[in-house]
Amino acid sequence: MKGHRFFAAIYDRLMAGTEDAGLREMRAEVVGSASGETLELGAGTGLNLEHYGEAVTALTLTEPDPFMARRLRDRLADERPERLDAKVVEAPAENLPFPDDSFDTVVSTLVLCTVEDPDRTTAEIARVLRPGGRLLYVEHVRSDDSERLAGWQDRLERPWGWFGAGCHPNRPTAENLARAGFTLEEQDNDELPKAPPIVRPLIRGSARLS
Repeated sequence: MKGHRFFAAIYDRLMAGTEDAGLREMRAEVVGSASGETLELGAGTGLNLEHYGEAVTALTLTEPDPFMARRLRDRLADERPERLDAKVVEAPAENLPFPDDSFDTVVSTLVLCTVEDPDRTTAEIARVLRPGGRLLYVEHVRSDDSERLAGWQDRLERPWGWFGAGCHPNRPTAENLARAGFTLEEQDNDELPKAPPIVRPLIRGSARLS
């Protein structure tokens, strides 16, 4: 599978300032509420691992990029609590290799901006969640507050994608979730700290299937 060797190598350093400026706390608040059998989409280098609490009984981490997955496995080996059953699966979010109704919680942080097919991805999330299960998310999105900023997000979508390993700064993620049948339970509109303006608009919260 095609990957981004250089991007994977610099990702943690690239994100360090943003993590220190508040993203780490956002991750902790959202990811920390995961429970039961949990699936994380696009787990990257494993920056969420430290935030999973004791309510998580099993953790499956998917990552389609083999270079990211290698770093994820290394971090998992170093940081996984002994109590936690955890594994890494190299798979895209659009084609999850799991049966229907497999998980109590799905976690997505800064992932839905990079998937190739957002609607197929949200449909897959809905498929693998058990009845009553939750999607927990922290995602940067297309601006709803500024038409000017949204216009720049559209204009810079392609060059930003080259820099950000396929990241789309103008995804209407809340709309995509609603189309897939999710009801947004708790959502905060926020900003990605210490980030370029086109990727600052952010939503974080939880959703259940309607």
